[in-house]
Amino acid sequence: MKYKIIYTKSYIKRAGKFVKKYPQLVGQYEKTLKLLELDPFHPSLKLHGLSGKLSELFTVSINLSFRITLELLISEKEIIPINVGIHDDIYE
Repeated sequence: MKYKIIYTKSYIKRAGKFVKKYPQLVGQYEKTLKLLELDPFHPSLKLHGLSGKLSELFTVSINLSFRITLELLISEKEIIPINVGIHDDIYE
């Protein structure tokens, strides 16, 4: 069964800024979102939980430098993206 990605208004705004700032990554970004819907546990996404103040969130890789933080509700098969951007920036 596929997972459902639920896009919030705040995430759509952040994603719009991300795409505008890094248009060369649109293809990789879209591919990451599609794979996330199909199988968030796919090894290429490198899904893992965060720690500290973000301990309730997970992250997946777009590539070596860029990440998407998200909430993963496994029992309901829902994924709620929180932020997208450069590795160090999204963890602040």
